[in-house]
Amino acid sequence: MIRDRRTWRACSLGGAVFAVCMAGTTLPTPLYGLYQDKFGFSELTVTVVYAVYAFGVIGVLLLTGNVSDAVGRRPVLLAGLGCAAASAICFLSATGLGWLYAGRLLSGFAAGLFTGAATAYVIELAPPGGGRRATFVATAANMGGLGCGPLLAGVLAQYAAWPLYLPFAVHLTLVAASAAVLLWLPETVSERRPLRTVRPQRPGLPAPVRPVFGPAATASFVGFSLFGVFTSVSPAFLAESLDVHNHALSGLVVALAFFASTAGQLAVGRVGTERSLPLGCAALFAGLALLAGALRWDLLALVVLSAVVGGAGQGLSFRAAMSAVAEASPPDQRASVISTLFVVAYAGISVPVIGVGVLTGPIGLEGAGLVFIACMAALVTTAAGYLLRRLRAQPEEAATGR
Repeated sequence: MIRDRRTWRACSLGGAVFAVCMAGTTLPTPLYGLYQDKFGFSELTVTVVYAVYAFGVIGVLLLTGNVSDAVGRRPVLLAGLGCAAASAICFLSATGLGWLYAGRLLSGFAAGLFTGAATAYVIELAPPGGGRRATFVATAANMGGLGCGPLLAGVLAQYAAWPLYLPFAVHLTLVAASAAVLLWLPETVSERRPLRTVRPQRPGLPAPVRPVFGPAATASFVGFSLFGVFTSVSPAFLAESLDVHNHALSGLVVALAFFASTAGQLAVGRVGTERSLPLGCAALFAGLALLAGALRWDLLALVVLSAVVGGAGQGLSFRAAMSAVAEASPPDQRASVISTLFVVAYAGISVPVIGVGVLTGPIGLEGAGLVFIACMAALVTTAAGYLLRRLRAQPEEAATGR
């Protein structure tokens, strides 16, 4: 019993380190308006600065996604904390746009290093038989950390001094404390190999995965796109269209989407993987419709509802998508398939968000948002239709013995 308590304490501390790193990736969200005022750049630049993070994540996932299996979890996570600290220092030193690009890129490196390694580490720190609970800890740490970032920065920017400095100074302190915790925690990889023996894993898509991968990847793309738009342009929409200039409120709206995603991921266990993916698509569609209403009628309540409903849909669909492609993958190719899914998902954070920024100039933020919503709604409707047809076909195939 005492040993189990110590093991769960280690698992929880690993989750806390995970959350601290992920909080840094969304920390600048409510501050972009202040940076625009300070450096005088456009809404397009905001979306590009935001999207640079996704390029950093994708690059690390493609090149080093399997490194922690060889060299150990702690070295990779310490490297991730180093990138997170360097990112905070860039924002603290920012005297121009280049510092923001560098900070976001380093933040992407940190997230890419943590995404797989920290999830595995938290699960491995749990006692035998505690895999399901440990998975919850990892999920809550990941999405909860992402939600805490804008909330922390928004509150500090609104109610404390030095709004462009204090959030990053606080995060740098938390990163230092996390590094100390990580050095105290045990390594979970027993057989380690030198770094020179590791080769990048190419994303792969074996034949058994292809029928489920298309709709799973589409739903993941749409869910991450919705998060991308929320975290990059929603503070500007709140300020320009709704006259909401409270940074804490802007941070809270973004945080609600991530917290709702955590709840959606937890619901997959009760709903079941097969039902969760089409239900998640339906919730994503509802979230997009609510966001369209918010843009059309300038209603804060609809923005909040869109964050909650869309976030829950993203959580349902993404966890179900991960489970579906993992179950369909051959064991020796599972890691490369999951890496491919993450690459598609993070592409959703970058490409559509930059598209919104490009359209903001000629047709305005609201018009650009509505174009984005129409495109994402078409994608998620197609994916949901395919999934529903597949669900209906399964009983018929079973009855005919095919």
